Amino acid sequence: MTITHASFVTLPVTDQDRALRFYTDVLGFQVTADLDMPQGRWLQVAPEGAQTVFTLSGPGMGDFEPGSARGIMLVTTDVDADCARLAEEGVAVQGPDDLPWGRMASFRDPDGNGLMLLTEAHG
Repeated sequence: MTITHASFVTLPVTDQDRALRFYTDVLGFQVTADLDMPQGRWLQVAPEGAQTVFTLSGPGMGDFEPGSARGIMLVTTDVDADCARLAEEGVAVQGPDDLPWGRMASFRDPDGNGLMLLTEAHG
């Protein structure tokens, strides 16, 4: 096997513009692709410098159920500050909690896709 990384993760959404505002304005991601395709809009976002991007898959772009993505871990240097920022934006956040692997919180995007924030434990 010579796999080096994941290219993209699909996040099924009902409204790509609403999802785009959430991922760029709230989470601070950057647009990496925004193309009109025959089957629909190909829209991708990612944190600055990330190797893996997120495809905000809207209607017509595959047989995906909006809100069905779960367990997407976003690593952060300050989970507490990020949770406070999310709360200021009206996002319901569970945590953060101290766990053996770090300090972690969870939240959902506007479509219900489940995301987590993690500040990794040192050592």
